[in-house]
Amino acid sequence: YTRGTVTAFAPFDARADAEALRKAMKGLGTDEETVLTILTTRNNAQRQEIASAFKTLFGRDLVDDLKSELTGKFETLMVSLMRPAYIFDAHALKHAIKGAGTNEKVLTEILASRTPAEVQNIKQVYLQEYEANLEDKITGETSGHFQRLLVVLLQANRDPDVGVDEALVEQDAQVLFRAGELKWGTDEEKFITILGTRSVSHLRRVFDKYMTISGFQIEETIDRETSGDLEKLLLAVVKCIRSVPAYFAETLYYSMKGAGTDDDTLIRVMVSRSEIDLLDIRREFRKNFAKSLYQMIQKDTSGDYRKALLLLCGGDDD
Repeated sequence: YTRGTVTAFAPFDARADAEALRKAMKGLGTDEETVLTILTTRNNAQRQEIASAFKTLFGRDLVDDLKSELTGKFETLMVSLMRPAYIFDAHALKHAIKGAGTNEKVLTEILASRTPAEVQNIKQVYLQEYEANLEDKITGETSGHFQRLLVVLLQANRDPDVGVDEALVEQDAQVLFRAGELKWGTDEEKFITILGTRSVSHLRRVFDKYMTISGFQIEETIDRETSGDLEKLLLAVVKCIRSVPAYFAETLYYSMKGAGTDDDTLIRVMVSRSEIDLLDIRREFRKNFAKSLYQMIQKDTSGDYRKALLLLCGGDDD
């Protein structure tokens, strides 16, 4: 059961799709419409079958052909759609910590929003694909409390959701209050431990209790008491505990708001959530930003890139 906008296409014929794609890219000029229509309406497993049929029929690599025939953001989007789903996050993390400078935004987005099972899977795939330990790579590129919270999240040891202990809720809320608002300076360790290890249903109760005790939302306290990458990561964790789709709706909104578009984030979220919860993300987007995701994409992008994103979006909510 998923809440994705992209589902298995039926009737599906990998060979016919491979032939149509070859025809669209062969010779002079490219029929982008065919490429984008096929790749946005088949799910990831089907795209992998198409790539395999493409190689069998023509002895060519579909991704290489896409790279040589397409350009710009449209190319990036199509190539992202062709990446096997299980490797998508590991690949994004590898590129976030590669070379000079680290893309903290990508580390934050992925590690704050994935379930413990998904994080375990990412670590395993990372090791298989890149013959490197993800935790070692991340600790080598980050520092301080930001690094510590990333390491806690990478352990993927969040408590299972099995009922809520009200006494512990009270205790955690008091600990957070004392570690932040009541303290000169901030005891970041307490925030890291509680937000990084407690279960989702437990933390939702803690946030309510915290509001009762302190008169503040936990987000306001984090905002005042921390800064920089740690603040962004703590806020992302809190938002994902409250609602993963709402977190991604906000991420998408800010990727397009104002001058310029953060296309890397837009592509990463649209592709990675298209088979998981993009319907829920759309609903949260409409609720929180007084316009639909579809309308914002329409206004903010253009050409084949826009067409493909709108197909992934799967409809307007107005």
